[in-house]
Amino acid sequence: MKVNLQIDGKSYEVTPGRNLLETCLALGFDLPYFCYHPAMGSVGACRQCAVKKFKDANDKKGRIVMSCMEPVTEGMIISIEDPEARAFRKSIIEGLMLNHPHDCPVCDEGGECHLQDMTVMTGHNYRRTTFRKRTYRNQYLGPFINHEMNRCIQCYRCVRFYRDYAGGKDFGVFGSHDHVYFGRFEEGKLESEFSGNLVEVCPTGVFTDKTLREHYTRKWDLTYAPSVCPHCSAGCNLILGERYGTLRRVLSRYNGSVNGYFICDRGRFGYEFVNDENRLRKFLLRTSKEKPQQDAGEETINSVLATAFSPGKNVIGIGSPEASLEANFALHRLVGEENFYAGLAAEEDEKVRLAVSILQNGKTHSPSLKEIEKADAVLILGEDIQKIVPMAALAVRQAARTVPVGKAVRSGIHEWQDTAVRDRIQDQRSPVFLLTPEATSLDEIATDIFRGSPEEIAGIGSAVAALIKKQPAKSQELKTGSRELAGKIAAALTEASNALIITGTGSGSTGILKAAAAVAESLSPAGKKTNLSILFPESNTLGLGLMDPRPFKEAAERIRQGNTDTLVILENDLYERFEKEEMDQLFDRCRQVVVLHYRENESTGKADIVIPAGTFAESEGTLVNHEGRAQRFYQVFPQGNSVKESWRRIGEIIKLSGIADAVPWETFDELVKEMAEAFPVFAGIREHIPDADYRMLNSKLKRQTSRYSGRTAMNANIAVSEPAPPQDPDTPFTFTMEGEEESPPSSLVPFYWVPGWNSCQAINFYLDEPDGHLKGGDPGIRIIEPDTQNSP
Repeated sequence: MKVNLQIDGKSYEVTPGRNLLETCLALGFDLPYFCYHPAMGSVGACRQCAVKKFKDANDKKGRIVMSCMEPVTEGMIISIEDPEARAFRKSIIEGLMLNHPHDCPVCDEGGECHLQDMTVMTGHNYRRTTFRKRTYRNQYLGPFINHEMNRCIQCYRCVRFYRDYAGGKDFGVFGSHDHVYFGRFEEGKLESEFSGNLVEVCPTGVFTDKTLREHYTRKWDLTYAPSVCPHCSAGCNLILGERYGTLRRVLSRYNGSVNGYFICDRGRFGYEFVNDENRLRKFLLRTSKEKPQQDAGEETINSVLATAFSPGKNVIGIGSPEASLEANFALHRLVGEENFYAGLAAEEDEKVRLAVSILQNGKTHSPSLKEIEKADAVLILGEDIQKIVPMAALAVRQAARTVPVGKAVRSGIHEWQDTAVRDRIQDQRSPVFLLTPEATSLDEIATDIFRGSPEEIAGIGSAVAALIKKQPAKSQELKTGSRELAGKIAAALTEASNALIITGTGSGSTGILKAAAAVAESLSPAGKKTNLSILFPESNTLGLGLMDPRPFKEAAERIRQGNTDTLVILENDLYERFEKEEMDQLFDRCRQVVVLHYRENESTGKADIVIPAGTFAESEGTLVNHEGRAQRFYQVFPQGNSVKESWRRIGEIIKLSGIADAVPWETFDELVKEMAEAFPVFAGIREHIPDADYRMLNSKLKRQTSRYSGRTAMNANIAVSEPAPPQDPDTPFTFTMEGEEESPPSSLVPFYWVPGWNSCQAINFYLDEPDGHLKGGDPGIRIIEPDTQNSP
């Protein structure tokens, strides 16, 4: 249902019930604001989003209202450009700027500051104040966040995110009136795993990225690329920024089905390994087991590789849950299906295979992070999800508010009226049950907590499934307290309309996985929407599992038999997964051990041939998150020196080996095509994600902004003449500022910018509505869906 709204004499059809500010932003209007955030709602603290509202067509005077606190109704008449409204907004920002230091030239936020944008938008061009400004003493907030309190405009966004949204306890607001202070009660490292979001949540330069300060570059002088976080299975979307061959920073990239506006600190700050001086950047060769590794040229390495992979050689390939689908498939193609193994420990491998089977063959839905937020009852079995997938824990915190917020909405309060909603629900929470071996950070929001062994947890889960199926006999095997808890959980899940069960492969037990699946399946016949989320610790565990590699224990047995000529390991440190003594024996039994990796580790140290591989910032590829969503990431660095993508290196090895007349792919798209043919489960990837031939107005998309500066002087220390810009035949992007930037497909958006909006708030103009979905759909495609054909 739509309602009619009139803005400055023009009519629009809009969604009723939403606040006026987000409606105006969705329509593309330039309406300034500070305290409002789409993910956190409205509190009406800054008064910056004022508009003129009229009672009816005969009302010529109207009254000023705050658009973020005004619900849209049928026939509403408002004016953004009314002179009184404009004057009011200008006076508000003048008041907010009274004590601001006006230090834009030296501020880390300069050029991408929401406060700058709004000051210009309201027409506040000159200072009239002459008195001394209020000043504060800044705090040390840890190694990641810089604090400059003098820039604060008291929008309250930081404390609302940190405490209300993310559940942090060590950050707050102190003081009153015009001496309000946002920080910790004493200096110290911020404890929340989501503290880095303060950098993007803050509309000024109060909280800035301290890691960026180590190699600072203005926003417009960065080369950007859309990417996917490599640190866990959540698949959060990132924007990478590069300059002079250094990865300078990571920002969140909006995905309305996955991470929304936020990412965890692991994803935001865990990128420095890309810049590590000790990274593998050269070929290493060991001519015999008794000699140390030596630097080697590419020609020498190619000669050795041609022999190591020549026809007739007994070759074993070890895949990686950290490498892309394409890199794993290239290895699969090199060694053959019968020689392609998973580089996972036996217990982990067993759990991954079981999880893949459950997700592919079950009848329950694997939810996205945004769907987790909407669950009205949550059961977590055996997993500390904050450690394995932090963003899943953040989503569960929002799910804990689903039921009470629903009650508040039914009482007449709009969901976006944040203060009113919180006053209404107080400490009420949705049912959240935690059954874990040890204490977790989510204990504080749990309805009930059980601490026990994996076997005890699996037993309670099985009892819950039996009770839901009206089979109480199973619960009699439990202790009295556990039996009562199982009954309480079963009742809550049965009553819920959108129940969620969460477990993971880190739980240490296949029994827990089976119990979680049983609980989810038991709810399906009742016609309830049931969600089962299985979390993995690594970024592409599910993607590798869908290729059905052979268990590593079979590879180990083959090597022990002594007939393995070449062992090739893809982006995997087997010493992290297996006992050192066992690995030493296996490596010694192989005539040649080849390792492709981007960092030094024990496996590379024991290898006969080490090939430097590109990191996620230097490669393109596809990752499958725990939801079953395949998403593409793109390189932000141009190709250089000896570092190349693993899939490209393996393709070169196939050419050298003589196994085939020619490598079956010459480009990345050809590799993806062959992968989709070999594994039909990946067929949708090729259809959904734009290939390298994609063009807008006959142009490729640019990685650099139109304001990118200094390009002609960047290599002046090497040569006076400007070198030709690097080419990228494998993606729709250029490495220059030449190309299109307006309205690319959602999966190809490298940065956010629209005229007048230089900050990350420009994202509003890329969405169908604030906190909604990207125009054209969110990045990625689900390649796993529940089998409901045979459901009761």
